[in-house]
Amino acid sequence: MNIILLGPPGAGKGTQASRLVKDHDMVQLSTGDMLRAAVKAATPVGLEAKAVMEAGELVSDDIVNRLIDDELAQLGPVRGVIFDGYPRTAAQAESLEGLLAKHGRKLDHVIELEVDEDALVDRITGRFTCAKCGEGYHDRYKLPKIPTLCDVCGSDQFKRRADDNEATVRQRMAEYRAKTAPILPFYEGRGLVKRVDGMAPIAEVSAGIEKILAS
Repeated sequence: MNIILLGPPGAGKGTQASRLVKDHDMVQLSTGDMLRAAVKAATPVGLEAKAVMEAGELVSDDIVNRLIDDELAQLGPVRGVIFDGYPRTAAQAESLEGLLAKHGRKLDHVIELEVDEDALVDRITGRFTCAKCGEGYHDRYKLPKIPTLCDVCGSDQFKRRADDNEATVRQRMAEYRAKTAPILPFYEGRGLVKRVDGMAPIAEVSAGIEKILAS
């Protein structure tokens, strides 16, 4: 099964993708992660991407599509794939159709996690993580049981992302609406789009996604 998870930053795509990877043995393909891995491994496309980024330019659709192509070739046709952060534009959506067909795959579902912008701002600006193991917490909704210690590994070191502030979150929401949301009509025309309340508790969001996958 091949699916796309859509939603603005902070909607919970990463959390839900992790659950799908664990429960369904799927592979999460995040373009950001793939770029970093390709650059580190000094693959041909990685070296090309590195040169572009070092020049202060945006990585082209061609480079991103080649990364996706390489990953699908390595996976073979058996394991399901979750596309996270790709496609972002109608042009990338068109390219993905061809890439999937090339590797004997088809897209099964496009799942959008719907959010309330004000509630999302509250969710994101309050989050922090354990600096050692990465366990996530929130100022209002999930504090460590012992205030200064991580529940999972016992570390007393926590960190926050510098861009987890209201102005940045609202800017990212606007960018999502302007750049990513326009691909929805592309997939709606194919009857692939389903929506889940991304503001619901994590378990409820997961249940909603599972219902879609079983349909």
